Amino acid sequence: MHIAALITWLITALGGFYLLGTWIAKGALRSRVSSHLPAPVLFGHFLLAAVGLVVWIVYMAVGKTPLAWTAFGLLVPVALLGLAMFARWLPTVRADRAVPVGGPGTPGAAIEAPERHFPIPVVLAHGAFAMTTVILVLIAAIQANGS
Repeated sequence: MHIAALITWLITALGGFYLLGTWIAKGALRSRVSSHLPAPVLFGHFLLAAVGLVVWIVYMAVGKTPLAWTAFGLLVPVALLGLAMFARWLPTVRADRAVPVGGPGTPGAAIEAPERHFPIPVVLAHGAFAMTTVILVLIAAIQANGS
């Protein structure tokens, strides 16, 4: 179970790196681009997930049960932030047109939100692997309690 959780976590991380790279490459950090995904939420999601992954790897190396529960505890806010971002992303991907710089009704060149460029299969796979990871880490932590 521990290795399966690690594998799904790594696959999830790869998808997350791809989405983060796309978001940055499409200009999310430029001041003129309007993203529906707040940078602190996105980077918080990324940072907590990365720290949790490191804790999980350390747990696998040393076998201390509290580390398994710490990794799971870190995954809970990661999942909540991910769900919040998914909820904010859905209307963006459904939008038919770009929003002009400065908001609707503002003259100027239309710029799409960077997250509109996320491939839907990658977003869905990232979410599915993330949910699987949370479940596997929980099961592994429960099993670690019994040993």
